[in-house]
Amino acid sequence: MALKHAVLAALLDGEYSGYQLAKAFDVGVANFWHALPQQLYAELTRLEGEGLVAGRQVVQETRPNKRLFHVTDEGLAELERFAAAASRPSFIRDDLLVKVQAVDRVDAAPVIAQLTERARMAAAKVEIFEQLLVRLRGGLDEAEFLAHGARIGPYLTCLRGLGFERETRDWCERITGVLRNRSGAPQHP
Repeated sequence: MALKHAVLAALLDGEYSGYQLAKAFDVGVANFWHALPQQLYAELTRLEGEGLVAGRQVVQETRPNKRLFHVTDEGLAELERFAAAASRPSFIRDDLLVKVQAVDRVDAAPVIAQLTERARMAAAKVEIFEQLLVRLRGGLDEAEFLAHGARIGPYLTCLRGLGFERETRDWCERITGVLRNRSGAPQHP
């Protein structure tokens, strides 16, 4: 997947400025695709050049003018091609896991501290995803929303993000406990 597909998918909900797109990424898309605001602005320029998005200037009297972008028919066709293409399996590439792998031969204290911090960050994201899911449902219960909601794609990706963050939090807490319990016991090579 290229950044362009994530941007096109994020723009399916309507017109966004680059700033609004960055905020949308922070809230929803970031659970499966990370991009810095500068990357998003550059990608919008590329996509507009390719005809996959169109932008329009909005004149603002009390603020600088802004450009709003939306997906074109060509952009929808690109998303259609992307959706039909086979996806590669995902994989984990995480430096914290390398540290845990080596914990038998290195000082465990900094690894425990990093696991604790990762668990805290994941717990905070769990709360954000739970709130976002409630907002996306708009007063419907989950079963009703999944059966009849107007646009469920963002909801489904948030469910995946929620599951990922819960599992990350739980794993980090468990491994922290294991390492703390072992810290007084003799270590075996």
